[in-house]
Amino acid sequence: MVDKAGDATNKSMDNMEDGIKGKKKDESSKNKNDITCHAELEAIRLAVKKLKTNDLSDCILYSTHEPCIMCSYAIRFHKIKKVVYQHAVNYLGGVSSSMPLLISKEAPPHWGEVPVIVHLNSHL
Repeated sequence: MVDKAGDATNKSMDNMEDGIKGKKKDESSKNKNDITCHAELEAIRLAVKKLKTNDLSDCILYSTHEPCIMCSYAIRFHKIKKVVYQHAVNYLGGVSSSMPLLISKEAPPHWGEVPVIVHLNSHL
């Protein structure tokens, strides 16, 4: 989905333990003129602010598209336990590209475990 400004609207963050479900976050990299405003990063920023912690290990990130490498770094850094997405992004995706940062076991030890990845069938 794309809003009037041409930005994608497709991600949310869910925290099971605290019962907090993040609002759908818009990818605002175009209307804010900031490449770091991917919807995943906006959802992570909101979760960090609401939960008052950088440890999002009880959170699940939902996305229509596979998180890119930049977002994958943030997901790993914040220890998000599960990522659910529908469409692969082969060129710069954090799972399916030649740089699979989201699933790589070669990561700093403080990042913790590789998150559970759920790639939904796009034909559902």
